[in-house]
Amino acid sequence: MKIVDLEPGDPRLDSDLLPVLRELRPHLTPQLFHEVQERGHAQGLRFTAAYADDDTCVGAAGWRIVDNTSTIRKLYVDDLVTADDARSTGVGHALLSHLEEHAREADCRELDLDSATHRTGAHRFYLRERLDIVAFHFSKMLRPEDG
Repeated sequence: MKIVDLEPGDPRLDSDLLPVLRELRPHLTPQLFHEVQERGHAQGLRFTAAYADDDTCVGAAGWRIVDNTSTIRKLYVDDLVTADDARSTGVGHALLSHLEEHAREADCRELDLDSATHRTGAHRFYLRERLDIVAFHFSKMLRPEDG
């Protein structure tokens, strides 16, 4: 398996990463993904892809380094998804390990992510990967979703 950090403008963001990312975020159209990339990159958003030996993209991660008062510095994982047909093959573990290395290099104190309450399979994976449940995440919808 090969893990690749994709830079803005890399055509693999659309051709390889987006189809896998849409398994987790089906609302992302190519246009909306471009808009998020453009605005998000200025806020630190980065994308990483995992490739199988046959150069098929089998995993995607969206992440950023965040400085704040609670953790001082952390790597926050916005998105972490393994292609459905590649689950339980080590892709998620490889992506998390890669992101943890980025976090250590950036002198982060933590690696954080949120996971929707209904994603119990993902929760089992995160617990196996030694992530702890440390908070509740509260949200208030401010406008109806598009579409």
